[in-house]
Amino acid sequence: MVRRIEGIDVQLTTPARTVADCFKHRSAVGLDVAIEALKDYRRQRAGSIDELMNAARVSRVHRVMRPYVESIA
Repeated sequence: MVRRIEGIDVQLTTPARTVADCFKHRSAVGLDVAIEALKDYRRQRAGSIDELMNAARVSRVHRVMRPYVESIA
């Protein structure tokens, strides 16, 4: 989704997609950041586990994320 904020087009994503992207780029941002994003997602009830795992499948990180999701679910 693209939003215009103060005349600038900004690409917005869902919270689930943001967590999946953290895991996808975990070598750049760090695994600790990805895990913290996952914990925040659950703590804030930003979405369902199904939404999260769907975003993980699209980003091709569902196999990486599954153990972490199962441990906090």
